[in-house]
Amino acid sequence: MPISVVIQTYNAQKYLKQVLDTVKDFDEIVLCDMESTDSTVEIAERAGCKVVTFPKKNYNICEPARDFAIHSATNEWVLVVDADEFVTPELREFLYDYITHADHDALYVHRKNMFLGKWIKASYPDSQLRFMRQSKAIWPPTIHSIPKIDGKVGQVPKDVKYALVHAGFSVSGQIRKMNDYTENDLVKRGEKDASLAKMIFSPMWRFIRYYIFEGACLEGRAGFIKAMFSAIGKFYYLAKVHERNIEHTKTETT
Repeated sequence: MPISVVIQTYNAQKYLKQVLDTVKDFDEIVLCDMESTDSTVEIAERAGCKVVTFPKKNYNICEPARDFAIHSATNEWVLVVDADEFVTPELREFLYDYITHADHDALYVHRKNMFLGKWIKASYPDSQLRFMRQSKAIWPPTIHSIPKIDGKVGQVPKDVKYALVHAGFSVSGQIRKMNDYTENDLVKRGEKDASLAKMIFSPMWRFIRYYIFEGACLEGRAGFIKAMFSAIGKFYYLAKVHERNIEHTKTETT
């Protein structure tokens, strides 16, 4: 049975050729592009991808295009891969073997997250619902959403050889994404509690949990920086909650 790989892109030229090299042995590669202004589309076309376009509009996340992307594939089984994720030969072989006797309609695939050249083991397995029958899947358009599957969901083995290898963000990219993620979390979660105590202690606990209890301390400076970003992201989010509360109070009193 055939498998389609679906890749979502916007100005994703940095790793794209390497990513495409790791998926070239799948039956089809569908690249859903959100009107890139760099060489993304040209790289994809040279690699023989099926390129479809989803209007970017004002979106700063890829999820609004996910459903369109997976249903642009020709084949029933699809593997969704980000433009900075590499597929191992072991994962490819596992998936092709699996669909010959599939007892689930979708599978979680685990991710090996890299940061500053190191594997951040504290984040493993970072499971993502990425392999599915497209006829059974609907992907909501909200940030970090997972597809809704009309059927049974399983997972690939947790052995790291079956994991997607995630190149991850640079320091600058992490900072940019932190703003996007906290803005979207603000809308999605609707939290109202942003007390001073929470702004002080919640980021501290986030750092301690990630750095010490989840083991980022074993990854040297990369682990320390990643733990700091986790804490700072929590602080940014709570600061924005506080700002929104002030704006709501002003609106109610006018």
